[in-house]
This record gives sequence, structure tokens and C-alpha cells, in this order.
Amino acid sequence: MASNAGSDAVFTSQKSTLSESPQTKKFPLTEEERFYMNCRATYLTVFKSSLENIISKDQLYLVLQHAGRNPSQTTIHKYWTPQTAKMNFDDFCIILRKENPTSKAELLKYFKQLDVNDDGSILHSDLNKFLTKRGETMTQEEVNAVINLDDVNSDGKFDYIKFCKLYMKTNEQCLKITLEKLEANSKLRRQQFGSHIEGSPERDPSPKLSPKIIRKNDQEAFSNKGDTTNSLLSTTRKFKTSVSFTIAMGANSNQTSKLTPPNLKDWQCVQSKGCFFLEEDGGIIRHRYKMQISQRSMVYLTIKPLNLSQVEGKFKCQFISSLKILEVYIFIFSCLRLRKEIKPITEEAQLVYRDETGELFLTNEFRSTLSDIFEIIDLDGNGLISLEEYNFFELRTSGEKCDEDAWTVCRENFDTKKNELTKQGFMDLNLMEANDRGDPLDLWVTLHSMGYNKALELTEACPFVIDIYAEKCKPRIKAVNMEACSGQLETAVCNSVLDRGEAKVMDGYENIIVHTCNYDTWITSIIENKSDNKVIIHINNELSKNCVNNRGLNIFAVEVAPKSTMVCQHVMPLNERQEWIYYCVYSLIA
Repeated sequence: MASNAGSDAVFTSQKSTLSESPQTKKFPLTEEERFYMNCRATYLTVFKSSLENIISKDQLYLVLQHAGRNPSQTTIHKYWTPQTAKMNFDDFCIILRKENPTSKAELLKYFKQLDVNDDGSILHSDLNKFLTKRGETMTQEEVNAVINLDDVNSDGKFDYIKFCKLYMKTNEQCLKITLEKLEANSKLRRQQFGSHIEGSPERDPSPKLSPKIIRKNDQEAFSNKGDTTNSLLSTTRKFKTSVSFTIAMGANSNQTSKLTPPNLKDWQCVQSKGCFFLEEDGGIIRHRYKMQISQRSMVYLTIKPLNLSQVEGKFKCQFISSLKILEVYIFIFSCLRLRKEIKPITEEAQLVYRDETGELFLTNEFRSTLSDIFEIIDLDGNGLISLEEYNFFELRTSGEKCDEDAWTVCRENFDTKKNELTKQGFMDLNLMEANDRGDPLDLWVTLHSMGYNKALELTEACPFVIDIYAEKCKPRIKAVNMEACSGQLETAVCNSVLDRGEAKVMDGYENIIVHTCNYDTWITSIIENKSDNKVIIHINNELSKNCVNNRGLNIFAVEVAPKSTMVCQHVMPLNERQEWIYYCVYSLIA
């Protein structure tokens, strides 16, 4: 996945530590290299190898703590869902891009709320109440461990300023020690994936693609690229064999679907809405529907983006038949994972403010976002939120349903119509929650769950509208639940590419096959491993033109389990109005 806002802040406190490396003094690491090196260093404080998987919530919590994240249980549950069985190192990196490390300023901000005397300390009694009765509570034993720290406690007071300094210093020291171990162990270098490379004294500071991984005909086709004597990874990689694909694509046209029935205006239509939510592990959560047709009839179905105030209509999808529905999954999946230009978020959007009397209000920007969220969860499009629709929202944001009694209280206190919540009632409900909590932190948890970033941009979700037309009867459609579809999607994508794509076998390794399929507006590749051993495939997209892929990197690597098939990458044009060339080299790592 491409870097998102916040990734620039990852490990910023450790930059000076890394720059002290003898290797990096001569050839400083790039931001991307520094990020992955720190990720691996952190990962290896918990696991023996970066190839080991995270297999439990406790392990995820531990490794995130080592990365300076100090995650809440809400955060853990967001990433480790009931469908999660394991996470790998790449999943861990994705999470670190999303979750900024706890900064000293943030720590001080939380503690200052309890500093009644504004003297940099908190009474043990006040600290005990705060830690055992508010938010995610700690046990008395855990609280005692904090209070008994000699360096930050005296005379019945907790010196939180010293504690914050100690916390940050300990994090830096732990990372420095691990980096030194990583530097000294050459075996660990060979486990690095993609751009996760360490600096090398022999590394060309401005490397180009190596001819070792380009076949002769490929070199001739791209001879105008200049000298290719030094590979970006030539000092750390040994390749057994390579295979490449080249596809030249024209500018995308905006032609309408040829499958649209000519008499569609005479068919009966029903509409519903839904949303794809991108999870931190790369999976997708989506609504599942039940459709009823009272008699045998031709059916035409379209899936289009839901036009919101902050969402550009980038998804052009009109499909009929199960095959085309499969393709819309692929298309939306690929679009969700792609980022054209990721700009760092320098300022967090303000959600609430107080007037001169101290009364709390929602900002106009936050109200606009809540209005869009209301449109997303109003699945039947009647301008009201039913209990059933509200529970889809609750399950997504908190993991719990609202029961009938709570819904009755909600209707009694907020504006409703026909026993359903109006948009104004939804606004007032969020304002009440902001008042009750006194801190917008929980509001941000809700916003992140719905796919919004700190600038209130919808970057991790794709709301859509489904229109179903039936020729001979009135169709019915109803959302029945929300579920993970990553496994189904992966299988469906692989089957589609296997059926329609071009296959190339790795020279000398007939059990390793790369399949690539051109879907006119995007290209998808999968890797099939028929062998009894896992393999690591290095992917290089450096010579592609006007392209972006869902991995967010031009160079990366994937691990393919034995007897399995996996999606390698989705590629789309950066500028849809210009021609683009997909040129990719797949190499088997020794």
C-alpha cells in the first residue's frame, strides 16, 4: 500500500539514531529505506525473523508497543478482526503507516488533563482513579507498577514530565540496540523484502536497473533508458531466474457499456447503497445483500460510486452477469488500494469548538463529514436511519449493536420521523457524544473506522449505489450483514486472471508461473506456486510509464506459500487521459 498521511512521522524520533550508522554516513538512506529498516528492527525485537507471522492479538499489541504506538484495545480490534488468523511483516508495516507513534506532546497533553495544580505532577490518588475507572482501565497491579517507578514518583506524586522523557528515551535506546544487532547480522539482510534494504558502502547513490534481471530482447526494447550497470538491489539480491511482461495501453475512453439493454427505461428498478471498507491488513469489509425476484426475468445490475461532497466519481462501473460483477470487485479493490498523490497531512481537522459561553459545537467541516456518513449508512436512501441501518454503522465503528431499549432512548432524545433517525438527530447524537467524552479522540476512532483520515478525506472506503433492473417484475434487495470479503475476493481475482490472463513460466522452474491479465482500464497479475516450497518473488516496475500499483512501491517482493496462488499487484494509469506502459520484471530470489 502506498504511504499515507502520517507515514512521514513514523520513527521521526529515531532519525538521528539511524544516521549514526557507519554505512549511512557515506550513503544516507532514503525515507522509504529508513522506514522499512526501523520496521524490521522493531519486528525483530519480538520475532526471530521478519518471515514469522503475528498469530494473536497479544503479539500484535506487543510488537506495536515496541514500535512506540501504545495501541488501545479499540485500535487492536480494528486491525485484528474475528476473521483475522495471522498477519505478516508487510501487514505490520501497513499498520505503522496508519498509526503514528505516540509523541511526547501527546503524552503531555493527556497527563495535563489531570494536573490540577499545573506543576508537572499528578497525585497518586488522582492517577489511580484515572487509570482504573476511565477509558480502557488498568488493573490495580498495573497501576502500582507505574506508581512504584522510582525515577518518576516521590511524595505521593507522579512526575509525568519525567515519565514522558523516560518513555521517549527508552524507545530510542531500544531501537538503537536492535538496529546495531540488525547491522551486525548479515543473515538478516537476506530476509529483507522489496525496498526494505539497508545502506551499503558499495551502493550507487543513484542506482539504475540491473541488466542481470532483464532479458536481451527487453534490453533492446528499452535501450533508450541509458546505462543500467548498477542494480538498486544488486548488492543484496541473488536471482535464480526472471520473466517480464510489457503491455502498452492507450488513454482510457469513457464509452458506455455495450451490454445495456435498449429498453431499460421500461424495466422496474430498485436501489440500495453500501460501502467497501479497506482494512489495515489489506482486507475488505463490505455489505452482503439478499435479492429477491418473484418470477423468472432478465436482470441488469449497475454499481456506481455514491456521489458525496468529498468523493470524486472515479469509479466507472456498469456490469451485467456474474463475471462482470466479479470485475467490479477487482476494480473497486484496486482503486481503493491506489494512491495518486499522497500529500502529508500537516494539520489535523478540528471537529468541535466552544463559544465564549463554553458551549460545545460541531465545526462546519465535521458537520459536512457527518452528513456524508449519514448518506452512506442510509442504505435505502429514504433520508432516515432505521435501527437496522444504524446497527451497520455501530458494528463498523464500535463492534457492538444498539438494542431496542437504547434505540427507544435515542428516539426520545433526538429528532426522529416514522421511528427512524433524521439527519439532524444524527448530528445531535454526535454532538452529545462529543460533550460526554470531552475529547474528540473517540470521534476520530469512529471517523477512521468509516475510512476518513485526519484531514477528513475519505481515503479508505468506497461508498456505492446498486441499481437493479428487472424486465418482468419488481426486484427487491436488502443488506443482511457486513463481512470480510478478502478471501473470496482473492479467490475470485485469481480465478478470473487464470481464466483470461497470459501465463509465463519462470525459466527452469516450471512450477512457478506469473499470470497477467489486461482489463482495459487496469492490469492485474497473480503468481502461481505449484511447488512444495514457499518462494519469494522480487517485482520491479521501474521501467513502467504513467503507472501506479496498489503496493505503493516500484520495487517490492512477495512471499508465495507452497501449492497456492496469490494476487501480486493491480496496476492503473496515473493519468487516465494519457498513454501508459506496463513493464514489469518478476525474479525468483535465491
